[in-house]
Amino acid sequence: MTVVDNLMVGLETALTFQNLIYCLIGVTVGMVVGVLPGIGHLTAISLLLPLTFYAPVTAGLVMLAGIYYGAQYGGSIASIMINMPGTASSAVICLDGYPMTRQGKAGTALIITTIASFVGSCIAILLLIMLSPPLARAALSFHSADYFSMMALGLVAAGTLIQGSKFIGAASVAVGLLLGIVGTDVSSGTMRFTFGAPQLFDGISIVVIAMAFFGVTEVMTSIGRVRDHALNAKVTLRSMMPSRKDLAESRFPILRGSAVGSAVGILPGAGGGSMAAFMAYAVEKRLSRTPEKFGNGAIAGISAPEAANNAAAQSAFIPTLTLGIPGDAIMALILGALLVHGITPGPQVIADSPELFWGLAVSFLVGNFILLILNIPLMGVWVRLLRIPPTYLFPAITLFIAVGVYSVANISFDVFLVAGLGLIAYIMVAFGFEPAPLLLGYVLGPLIEENFRRALLISRGDFMIFVERPISAIFLVLSVLLVIWVVMGSRTPKTETKET
Repeated sequence: MTVVDNLMVGLETALTFQNLIYCLIGVTVGMVVGVLPGIGHLTAISLLLPLTFYAPVTAGLVMLAGIYYGAQYGGSIASIMINMPGTASSAVICLDGYPMTRQGKAGTALIITTIASFVGSCIAILLLIMLSPPLARAALSFHSADYFSMMALGLVAAGTLIQGSKFIGAASVAVGLLLGIVGTDVSSGTMRFTFGAPQLFDGISIVVIAMAFFGVTEVMTSIGRVRDHALNAKVTLRSMMPSRKDLAESRFPILRGSAVGSAVGILPGAGGGSMAAFMAYAVEKRLSRTPEKFGNGAIAGISAPEAANNAAAQSAFIPTLTLGIPGDAIMALILGALLVHGITPGPQVIADSPELFWGLAVSFLVGNFILLILNIPLMGVWVRLLRIPPTYLFPAITLFIAVGVYSVANISFDVFLVAGLGLIAYIMVAFGFEPAPLLLGYVLGPLIEENFRRALLISRGDFMIFVERPISAIFLVLSVLLVIWVVMGSRTPKTETKET
């Protein structure tokens, strides 16, 4: 089938009334949670993940994906208006977005970020459409050993490319791997880490893990936060009209940011939108003829990162759907939702479920057009959402967590398990542990074990199969080089600077 034929299949799927409604719900919820600091798209997706079990798989994934990239749109609003990022990937927008608000240019900043979000998303969607089929065809020749080595590279990247201590990142991945093997070993029937509890014989549900490490933890860590900046700036349609100079200054930064975001999003375990946004900001500051403007309201300082984090959000679906390798925690949840529905992510998805893959790809375009319509005329509504006191939000989120966990299997044990794991997760986060690498380890752990065992069965226990196959050897070499690079980088003496 040609690209046009595939897109026609996607249009027929994405434009059904049911999928349009789920897409609208997803992007709207994503905008809301992106605007409100302290919730985050991970929490929202974790809360709504149980609902997808009762919906058709395509509709459920369309909604979850809509929350993801919808939150990327909304996250910059809080960064610009009150200097508090709605999502982690929008943190860099605070550097130049809030200074623009203090200069009376809040409307210009909001419309520029909206345009950058739309352009970055569309470029990444085109890459998804063009790159996914050939990548999936190439992956069909992968052996179990190749998949094992590729997933190992993803875990190494997830543990080492985080901000902060690399040791803690690796420890987070290890904890996730341990949580992933809880339950009955399908090969030998041995009970692993169940402690005699029948409720753990089938393992720990991904909903429980997501709710505990991203729902409960986020609520507990957000309770102590106080909004230091009052919402005083007013946004009108007239103030949102950018000048020709603003558009000219943002044109090339948007394109460069889209390229950076697309490249980072494709890399498994590279950190997704947060890393892409900071890399795009660094690139623009390096290329700028007036770097002193950055941090004081530079247009390029908001347009490039915003395009980058939205492009990364869309391009992250390429390795997730074609190779079965999630690039960040959100993609791990998406992959988990596919597994719950009995669909194994990988190169067979495009061939076996073309309606799912192409319907999802086209729904991204539909969702971004909906977001464009929701953003520009209703920007005043989104800004007013920032006035909602957090004291009303957190009790409601806690209630939704309990109801959502219980509704999956109607087992009260899961509710207590979420509470216990949530408390442990809060303590871990206080000591610097990262929940995102943990979730990647949890999701990829069973898949790595399965491919590792299969490869050894085929080779009759010969470990040389992992280095004799060229693809597997390349991934293993990349993993080793990445570890060496990180270790050498940590030993390099850091020069102190006066920049903040």
